[in-house]
Amino acid sequence: MINVNYRDSRPIYRQIKDEIKRMLITGIIKSDEKLDSVRELAIKTAINPNTIARAYRELEAEGYIYSVAGKGSFASNTTEMVQTHRNLLFEKFKEVTNELIFLNFDKEILISYIQEKT
Repeated sequence: MINVNYRDSRPIYRQIKDEIKRMLITGIIKSDEKLDSVRELAIKTAINPNTIARAYRELEAEGYIYSVAGKGSFASNTTEMVQTHRNLLFEKFKEVTNELIFLNFDKEILISYIQEKT
């Protein structure tokens, strides 16, 4: 189920988009699984259909979903999405790590934090 937080600073379409991405990446929505139509999701979430349509358009432009004329929207291949997402996160991790090292952050603290999380 998609959760929208009206106190969140992100626009509603962005929250919907992020929630669908999360469900795709975590496997809640499987590859080639049919998504709710814009109208169905608008009714379920009580959100304007134009807002849902914008989220779907952006997800499709980014390759997370694809549309089949007359059939609806479907989840793209999640294996590729997960790998792309991991690569993006790893690049961010490297940037942050390099900045921390530049600022003389204790490497041992960083290493222990990573070990603690695994």
